[in-house]
Amino acid sequence: MKRILIIEDDISISDIVSEFLEINGYSVTVKADGLEGLNDALSGQYDMIILDLMLPSMDGFEICKRVRESVAIPLLMVTAKIEDVDKIRGLGLGADDYISKPFSLPELVARVKANLAQYDRVKSVSSPAQLSANREICHGNIRINPKARRLYVDGIEVMCKTREFDLLHFLMTNPEIVFNKETLYERIWGMDALGEIRTVAVHINRIREKIEKDPQNPVYIETVWGAGYRFKI
Repeated sequence: MKRILIIEDDISISDIVSEFLEINGYSVTVKADGLEGLNDALSGQYDMIILDLMLPSMDGFEICKRVRESVAIPLLMVTAKIEDVDKIRGLGLGADDYISKPFSLPELVARVKANLAQYDRVKSVSSPAQLSANREICHGNIRINPKARRLYVDGIEVMCKTREFDLLHFLMTNPEIVFNKETLYERIWGMDALGEIRTVAVHINRIREKIEKDPQNPVYIETVWGAGYRFKI
């Protein structure tokens, strides 16, 4: 049974969300205080975190930042704010996905399942196809080691968050092919786009900042206007 930690101070929301998740087969713990939630999140006993932004004692952004320094599990950020800057900031700090209030419970469960499934796929290296996919890939001054999940630029290791690495790996293993945002979201996030394809653009920009000498004039990840992105070799 997958264990999920909900950090949410609105009891009416946490009660209904935890009950729905438990009906769907998950074990759920709820923390209403930011600092208490962080301490619990760092315990290593959970498979996923659902994190609200506005919390007492410590906000969701700071919790996300601290969790990502030591814990590698799916983190779904819940926000009542509609500004794109908040979503971009959350993704930049290491959130794997986000959902905006008000949200439907089936959509939340779908996102939980998709994020957990993606992490399980990342951890699994047992099949021959997966072992082949874990071979190092080099293009120009970029080298990635999928098995160790390490990215090197000019021989220097560059830290890369989970979705960024998965997205770069997918593009590098499929060079010169144009993928639209919907396809990339479905392949990397493991679910239908559901109107959240802006997440792809955010991650592409962050990858460019790490691998391109001039992110505004990328050499590797090319934008094909009206079509999507492709990795050039």
